[in-house]
Amino acid sequence: MKLEKVKYVLMARDMDRAVAFYVGTFGLREGFVSPWWSELLFGDAIVALHGGGEGEQTATGLSFQVDDAAAACGVIEVAGGSIVEPPVQREGEPIKLGRFADPAGNLVMLTEYLG
Repeated sequence: MKLEKVKYVLMARDMDRAVAFYVGTFGLREGFVSPWWSELLFGDAIVALHGGGEGEQTATGLSFQVDDAAAACGVIEVAGGSIVEPPVQREGEPIKLGRFADPAGNLVMLTEYLG
């Protein structure tokens, strides 16, 4: 057996809205898009969206690292997401860490590396 790809899957009640959110907010590229399955690309990373879901907030373990977490919060909110925890400096860690909910309720970590 040879592993070919690793895909991180999120649920999306409204596929068009979910694709627009991740493409518009984080600049992911559309690899494949359909009403029930979509794959968004960043380098070799794949964020897959599966149609369905209940819309409740669901922890995912997914994280996006950005160069300016405060600016990213504004972009996320304009795009239809919500800031659940604003990014704050982590004691003893070189990052700011926050969390946001995408329009489908998926909870995602947002980090800024401070060095």
